[in-house]
Formats: sequence, structure tokens, C-alpha cells
Amino acid sequence: MKLWVLRHGEAQPRANTDAERKLTAHGREQVLHSAARLLGQPLQAIVASPYIRAQQTAALVHAALGLAEPVYTVPWLTPESDPQQVCTELGHLGLSHVLLVSHQPLVGSLVCLLAHGHSQHPAPLSTASLAELEGDWPLAGLMTLRALHHPE
Repeated sequence: MKLWVLRHGEAQPRANTDAERKLTAHGREQVLHSAARLLGQPLQAIVASPYIRAQQTAALVHAALGLAEPVYTVPWLTPESDPQQVCTELGHLGLSHVLLVSHQPLVGSLVCLLAHGHSQHPAPLSTASLAELEGDWPLAGLMTLRALHHPE
């Protein structure tokens, strides 16, 4: 399995709710830079948080890659979601090449959990950072962090 974890691009600092924060122009540029790293990858699905900035990030990647499959929106990719639950849900998807689009602190904790078996030292994913993991199954400690890219 190959799993990519993308943190949304830079977002507005304020909105009525955290879920309503939108990407800034700089955030859109960051996302397009990260999307370029996914060109040529055999992605089967983009799975995203329902928050607006994650939806906008996923839509930009989807368009940049020209994928036929729609973006899947799930409630288990919000900032405070449980990384272990995400692993369980990933296993249920039954896909082998997936991009997750979500938020801190979830993305840092998830990458750490998958690569090291714990989430005590979350991976440092800034806005639009992209982590690439590989392994047989999305279980704690059973995946290898192949790369961690930060937008320029």
C-alpha cells in the first residue's frame, strides 16, 4: 500500500467556525506545488476532511491530476480525529494507493503512528506538506515513511 498524507494549504486565520476557513491565494499555490509531486502516481482515491480548506485542497489536487474518481469526503479526517480510527477506516477502504487530505494535529500524529507505532512525536507537517508512506497494511508501526515534502 502507498499512502500519501497531505495537510491542507495555508488558510485564512479566521472564519465563523474553524471548519469554514478557506484557503488563501498563497495556500492554493502551496497545494499546486505539492500536487506536482503526485503526477504519475497511480492514485485510486483522494479522501478528504469535510472542512472547507481541506475540500479546496482536495479539489485543487484532483483537478491538477485529472483524476476521474470523485473526492471522497469522510468525517474521520478532522483535526481532532483519532489516528487509530483513521488506520481502521483506511483498512476498510480496501485501496492500495490513497491520498488523505486533512489537518494538524491529526496528520502529524497519523504519520508518526503509522511509521513508528506511536504518536508521541508527531511529524512536522506544515501547510501543504506531503508525506509518502509505504507498507503492507495501514497499521501502527507497519509503514515506512519514504518522503516528507514541504512546499517551497
